[in-house]
Amino acid sequence: MVIESQHRTPGMTLPERIGNTPLLRLEQMVRGLPGINLLAKAEWTNPGGSVKDRAAASMVQDAQARGLLGPGKTLLDATSGNTGIAFAMLGAALGFPVTLAMPGNVSPERKRILAAYGAQIEWTDPALGPDGAIQRARELAGNDPARYFYADQYSNDANWMAHYRGTGPEILAQTGGRLTHFVAGMGTSGTLMGTTRRLKEHNPALRSIAVQPDSPFHGLEGMKHMKSSMVPAIYNPHLADRIVEVETEAAYAMAKRLAREEGLLVGISGAAALVACLHIAGEEAAAGRTAMLVTVLPDSGDRYLSERFWEEQ
Repeated sequence: MVIESQHRTPGMTLPERIGNTPLLRLEQMVRGLPGINLLAKAEWTNPGGSVKDRAAASMVQDAQARGLLGPGKTLLDATSGNTGIAFAMLGAALGFPVTLAMPGNVSPERKRILAAYGAQIEWTDPALGPDGAIQRARELAGNDPARYFYADQYSNDANWMAHYRGTGPEILAQTGGRLTHFVAGMGTSGTLMGTTRRLKEHNPALRSIAVQPDSPFHGLEGMKHMKSSMVPAIYNPHLADRIVEVETEAAYAMAKRLAREEGLLVGISGAAALVACLHIAGEEAAAGRTAMLVTVLPDSGDRYLSERFWEEQ
């Protein structure tokens, strides 16, 4: 039992709920692979339901500290969904308006969540993907700079710093620093960049694996195919030791497998990261090496239940 101090107000604020997510052991996935441990951060336990709560809170805190987001200012950003949800949640909790530019083909579940939080949405051409949303956000910011604080998550160092200060230290504490591989998907690349920097400070021999779609035209919502996209300014291609490309269909199949074998309903990008994890795990086991792989499951599958692949055999 935790007894609250008489000198402290009981409970916690919503921003204080962000982070310190559980690290889950995925035993069924590596059954038959001797010497391999596979662990995953359950980021849907954040109050906004995704890993993007970390980056959004970091960017908001940084902007407020620097006087960029104050009375009369609206937070503006481009998003494919989860960061926008996190901004909308924080805006509702902390009292600032939020405007988001988003591709029109994001999942219906995400659209409903944003409406519930009261965010203003600028829908962009689905064919242009996240880059179209970025272009629209830049237009809005340029046309009315006095109105908007443009968070620009793709260029904002407070994005990756959230993971350098939070996700990385949490993983080190939860694994006793014994992990050998860190695997993460790339959208803004903030999770990969910040966590890798912190983990490699602890162990320069650690292998960092970046995961991206295998083609420009894919169904991995929130992920970027870097060769064909506007590359985020915070992305450093030299930090990761390797890039693994994942097919959309393989990620869909993995999402269903995780639900039926591990009892975990995860989002598509997390499923893609686990496809890459099993690829690496197979290589390590075949070589007779022991390994502890850690990945991030950015959100829950309940934001994608309208996707048709759940109904396919």
